[in-house]
Amino acid sequence: MVTRISIIYLALLFSTILHASLSERCHPLDKEALLKIKRAFNYPYILVSWDPNTDCCDWTNVLCDNVYNRIISISFSYGDLAGPIPAEIGDLPYLQNILFHKYGNLIGSIPTSIEKLTMLRFLQITWTGISGPIPAGIGNIKSLEFIDFSYNKITGTIPSSIGWLPSLGGLRLDRNEIVGPIPDSFGEFQMSDFYLYMSHNKLSGPIPTSMAKKDFSYIDLSRNKLTGDPSPLFGENKRLLLIDLSRNSFSFDLTSVKFPRTLVSLDLNHNKMTGSLPAELTELKLNLFNVSYNRLCGKIPVGGNLQRFDYTAYFHNRCLCGSPLPPCSYSEI
Repeated sequence: MVTRISIIYLALLFSTILHASLSERCHPLDKEALLKIKRAFNYPYILVSWDPNTDCCDWTNVLCDNVYNRIISISFSYGDLAGPIPAEIGDLPYLQNILFHKYGNLIGSIPTSIEKLTMLRFLQITWTGISGPIPAGIGNIKSLEFIDFSYNKITGTIPSSIGWLPSLGGLRLDRNEIVGPIPDSFGEFQMSDFYLYMSHNKLSGPIPTSMAKKDFSYIDLSRNKLTGDPSPLFGENKRLLLIDLSRNSFSFDLTSVKFPRTLVSLDLNHNKMTGSLPAELTELKLNLFNVSYNRLCGKIPVGGNLQRFDYTAYFHNRCLCGSPLPPCSYSEI
């Protein structure tokens, strides 16, 4: 027969268990996914706080929201993570932010499971050993506002679907091994003040004509294999602040290009530009300017900040002359 003391003991035990379960904020499905991620990374020291007997909302490197108590952020900067990014990251459906930064031993491809994260806003995988292509289905994550895959070993081409992301305001793909053309869809970015960094890759072909209608704030396409005429990126009514097209094979006449009055940084060195420097450049408040190693001719316009840059900003052109280069002869004017 059960004694009165036994009944009291069982009631207290049940109450304790119930209280513990009610006091834990972490959603059990999120905890399960995180523990699978920890196991996939082979139980690294950086995840020592990920103890199954504690509330996962109190663990390091993750963040719970205050309404539904779901994991909304997973963030790692430096540490001892190694191996592929686990596919189980796609089992955290409320994620808004993913960050992996400075993990040289993080290898493999970007998991396609991220395509399930329909609330994801910020996706940053930088300075890692990640390789392989960008998942083609990344364009299905309509909530994305910022993508940064810089300083990795990513290969393949750029998915056209990225250009159709309605909330995307910035894209960094610089310092990878990406090949092929810039997608035509990149003229369809909807957000204003968009910035685009894709330098140090193996991109080829011309700038899509569709990009002429887009008003970018920052563009860096330097050190690729791009060709053709990039002048549609410019325009006197645009709000472009910085553009770096250096070390490509762009071939166009600079004479008639209309520059935005907002421009403060212009780098066009090591291309195949012809023509002369427009006088309108003297009206810009440039703090960086370089047109060296091209095929420009004529006198450098006097005024503005153009004479504040030394000769290295102008040298190795066909017949460019005037301060800060040597004076022009009659035949060069």
